[in-house]
Amino acid sequence: MKNRMCAFALGLIGASAVAVPAFAVDLDITCRCVIGGVNSATAEWLEEQVIPAFEAANPDINVTLNQFGGEDAQLTQQLALDFSTGAGPDISAFDGFLIPAFAEGGQLKSLDDLIGEDYANWEGWDHISPGIRSIMSYDGETYGIGLGTDVRMIFVRKDLLEQAGIPADWQPTSWDDVLDAARKLKEAGVEAPLQLNAGVAMGEATTMQGYWMALLGTGEGVTDENGKFIVESQGILDVLNLYKTIYVDEGLGDQRAQLLADGRNRSFANFRDGKTAMLVEGDWFYRSVTAPGSEFEVADRGNVMSWVKMPAEEPGSAIRGQDFVSISGGTGFVINPNTDAPMEAWKLLSFMMSKEQMTAFQDYQPGIRSRSDVPIPNNPFLTETSQTLLPLTTARPNDPNYNAVSQEIQRMTEAVVSGELSPEEAMAQYKAAVTAIVGEENTVSLL
Repeated sequence: MKNRMCAFALGLIGASAVAVPAFAVDLDITCRCVIGGVNSATAEWLEEQVIPAFEAANPDINVTLNQFGGEDAQLTQQLALDFSTGAGPDISAFDGFLIPAFAEGGQLKSLDDLIGEDYANWEGWDHISPGIRSIMSYDGETYGIGLGTDVRMIFVRKDLLEQAGIPADWQPTSWDDVLDAARKLKEAGVEAPLQLNAGVAMGEATTMQGYWMALLGTGEGVTDENGKFIVESQGILDVLNLYKTIYVDEGLGDQRAQLLADGRNRSFANFRDGKTAMLVEGDWFYRSVTAPGSEFEVADRGNVMSWVKMPAEEPGSAIRGQDFVSISGGTGFVINPNTDAPMEAWKLLSFMMSKEQMTAFQDYQPGIRSRSDVPIPNNPFLTETSQTLLPLTTARPNDPNYNAVSQEIQRMTEAVVSGELSPEEAMAQYKAAVTAIVGEENTVSLL
């Protein structure tokens, strides 16, 4: 965010005084995206498509993209500091689950407060469903515009399954099926057959891609139907024992990858290099991580890589009595509450999220977009996964304490995966920590 000056100055041509542009409004955008690196397609879309088109239509506004290549948690920490001290970019990419905590902390303003009538009258709201809009909302107020949503599944290496004698049409129907396949893969020489994210270093990827995807299979969520945080239950113990089986007891996964600072990238490399055959991840893993030209590109992806649904612990035991589970999140963009040019920032944000620009983004990276008038292009993977998994999916609680509780989930899984604590000890530690965060009246025990 930069200081702004008036847009015109007086210049002299001969004896006449005329108005000439002095300098324009400067806007900057930050996202966890680097051309040729993480989320490369997003950076390319902004640099090659959005910014040139916007500046051509608005010659009095200059836009700069700040490419951030660190981890999600690092960007979150930086934005929290910036937004609370009056610094930071005018517009930033933002994960929807962070909205409640930032809003409660006064680090974000609703678009209604910041923009007013222009926000309310934007044409895009007619094409964004209430459910998708809620991803970037809290307590009835909208804080940003979502780029899209996603689904989660188990990605598999078909070539490695074949090596282990597992059928090409394999679809596990229980955790035991997954573990049995992992054991066969290990016997066939696959180094770390199964990746279920754990530990602090992976941040929310541990909570959402790992813990949630297992916990939902027990029939539980992080909160109960009344919004209270579940701090001890058989479901939590079953999930922690699943982690213990994979990483401690049987060595079916890369234990060190859960504990290292670059562990998530190591898990991507393991899948790329054929050291891991099953990896629980979001569709972003297909759209970006393993895509042609990316750092973790899977060679001959169309033939060696596929996906299966994440099964319940036992058939019918998952949330809502389901046999399979998924969970969806969403990212978008927010406006810095301290920007010196809120109307110009809104002009850019609404331009980015127009039908034309979001349709153009599909050329860079096809996805499930927030706008209903931006269809998924001819992409069999996204069409199949969205049609199959969106009916099964759920979402994280829209609670300002969720982010802090999520960090305790990450610590709990790390304590088990590292061998430091037993599942029972780790759950007891989690119970104490979450109770201190939310208050005992906002917790529940199911044991």
